[in-house]
Amino acid sequence: MRAADLATATVLMLLGGVVIYDALRLGIGWGTDGPQSGFFPFWLAVALVAVSATILAQTALTARPRPFVTREQLERVLRVLGPLAGFVVLIDPPGPLGGLGLYVAAALYLGFYMRWAGRHRWPTVVLVAIAVPVAAFLIFERWFLVPMPKGPLEAWLGY
Repeated sequence: MRAADLATATVLMLLGGVVIYDALRLGIGWGTDGPQSGFFPFWLAVALVAVSATILAQTALTARPRPFVTREQLERVLRVLGPLAGFVVLIDPPGPLGGLGLYVAAALYLGFYMRWAGRHRWPTVVLVAIAVPVAAFLIFERWFLVPMPKGPLEAWLGY
């Protein structure tokens, strides 16, 4: 964990330094019409460098090494990553058959994950697995007019 912390803090400090350099080039002052182009990136980069320097100092001063991830933590991450990878594949898998689309895949993912990981009751699982994709459909497709990946169900419904 120590090497990962040191490497990450160093890379983030370098990245922050690049952003500070470019923000200074753009101007970090206050113009007649408001902040110049580099104002907000400059201060965000200053915060990033300060936090990274703090992590770097804490890690350098800490003598006892810790593991980057324990077996239990890795199992929890994989319990999320596995179903999430399946969700992404269900949206639009490569090949001639196409995918299920975002909304059907989301319903299946939510239902599966709520039942498998959350151990929720079936009525709650069904309600949430249907209500969330329907709400997302209404918000994105009807309200914001942003087309999302659709599958055969949406085509059958005329969308």
